[in-house]
Amino acid sequence: MRSLLLCLLVLIALPAAAAAQIYKYTDANGNTAYSNQPPYGVKAQPVELPPLNSVGLQPPSEPVAPVQSSSREQPGSAYQVLELTGLPTEEALRANNGTFTVSVLIQPRLQGPHRLRLLLDDQPYGQPSNVPILQLVNIDRGEHRLAVQVIDGQNVVQQSPTVTFTVQRVHKP
Repeated sequence: MRSLLLCLLVLIALPAAAAAQIYKYTDANGNTAYSNQPPYGVKAQPVELPPLNSVGLQPPSEPVAPVQSSSREQPGSAYQVLELTGLPTEEALRANNGTFTVSVLIQPRLQGPHRLRLLLDDQPYGQPSNVPILQLVNIDRGEHRLAVQVIDGQNVVQQSPTVTFTVQRVHKP
């Protein structure tokens, strides 16, 4: 195992592996060793290496047009599906301390530099995140509007439809 590792290290370290010669020999401790120079006073055998494989850089492929099967799709959007889930629309959301989470349904997956940002009552809320589960804390009782944006830095890439919901909280005098 050691000799294989040594062989690989020697192969990696050679700047011109195609033109360099590798020698195999047995060292004083009886271990098989490899070198780019034959050691003095030791019988070394040249090692024949197979040609190196190489892969050329390929141009990026054209993106595949999205299948237009979702009613949630927005024309010209980066994401076929972008919407909030986990919010009741027919009844009040009971959150006694005003804290709750919402999920973001997004397809395809969020792209590298993009982040999700909530809009609560048309104002940015919290820190942008790449996690599709977002928490709201200490939200006042009453009716609110919530949407999610996909942002790239400060630029808005796409925004979900706005969901109107009501928060119900226990009021303690």
